[in-house]
Amino acid sequence: MRARPGRWGRVKYVVVLDGERHEVDLDGSLARLGGQAVFAHVAEVEGTPVRLVTIGDEVHRVVARRKSGRGSYTLWVDGYRFEAEALDERTRAIRDISAASAKPEGPAPVVAPMPGLIVRVSVSVGDLVTAGQGLVVMEAMKMENELRASAAGRVKAIAVAVGNAVEKGALLVQLEQLVS
Repeated sequence: MRARPGRWGRVKYVVVLDGERHEVDLDGSLARLGGQAVFAHVAEVEGTPVRLVTIGDEVHRVVARRKSGRGSYTLWVDGYRFEAEALDERTRAIRDISAASAKPEGPAPVVAPMPGLIVRVSVSVGDLVTAGQGLVVMEAMKMENELRASAAGRVKAIAVAVGNAVEKGALLVQLEQLVS
């Protein structure tokens, strides 16, 4: 059996396990799960795909198979199967921002993909916008992110102003579809 030391320093992950989101903060052999600090250790069983994962005082047999998507896995934990996605905090934030500016049919409301601070509102109520047009710029994780219209429409409402702190999922701009 070979132990894997925590050699990467502090790393934050967003783990989605069977559709449920968990934030995991790893720092060496200390893991913070849901705000609770616990001892965590992974040992490989040589010659097998099995890992012995110790969390607190519990040891679990884990086999992970990487799927085609980045960070996607099928896990077998103590014989039970789970679908999981594990992405570091920055990669997950980029994916969330991309999803927030995706192009569904008709204009979708623009919502905050993560907590942040509004640094610019580029539109006013009544403005006509095109698909992909920048509407709001927010700062999150020390990066500025421009959130864009998913489709052409008219600005129906603006729910934020410069300087507002917003939580993930907060409505920023409501668009309405243009009737031809």
